[in-house]
Amino acid sequence: MKAGVLLVEDDHFFAKVIKNQLEKAGYNVVHCANGEEGWATFQERPFDICLLDVIMPGMDGLALAREIRDKDENVPIIFASSRYMEQDKLNGFEAGGDDYLVKPFNMEELLCRMEVFMKRSRLLQNDKQVIFNLGSLVFNYSEFKIYHEPTNTNINLPPKEAELLKYLCENPNKRLKRDVILLSVWGNDDFFTGRSMDVYLTRIRKHFKLDGTVKLETIHGKGLRLVTDNEACRVL
Repeated sequence: MKAGVLLVEDDHFFAKVIKNQLEKAGYNVVHCANGEEGWATFQERPFDICLLDVIMPGMDGLALAREIRDKDENVPIIFASSRYMEQDKLNGFEAGGDDYLVKPFNMEELLCRMEVFMKRSRLLQNDKQVIFNLGSLVFNYSEFKIYHEPTNTNINLPPKEAELLKYLCENPNKRLKRDVILLSVWGNDDFFTGRSMDVYLTRIRKHFKLDGTVKLETIHGKGLRLVTDNEACRVL
């Protein structure tokens, strides 16, 4: 069965080119011309991946991504935008995006990035549940969720944030170099990817405030360390 792609793009010529190329690559693509139409379509049927423009009249791509993420915390969201500033990209990640491409981009690059997400989705579907205990926090990687029973709190995580937290949980109390983390989770260690990781690290530290026994230390000039009881951080 072909993977379904929701393409939301108000430039009809650009959308036609992308749609044709994705269909040639074996994807089933549904194109929507604006955010409102994209949101209505997303609610009607499931998609395996979302490719969103940012600048659109009415509901823009960032607002659409937030709506999608509230409904489905797992579906990969890739932004494709002419906005190229660092803050624009960070805004995309903060809205729930998993990747950000600047127009014009190479079609092969888009296809490669999409395939990475599709492989991860297939692995998650076939995987047994992967769960970590972090003090009173329970991190269910298979569901991209953190549970805190004492306060009855459930936190949904974007896929990339869940991958980062999983890597940290697999290496508790170890000094981890930033470039090693970036290469392991993102596949590259450039400046922008580093800033993206910082956004997720800030979120993770906020989650950890629910339990004072778990900390994420920054070792200046050397990297990071997830501080927790070795016995408490384990796969069940």
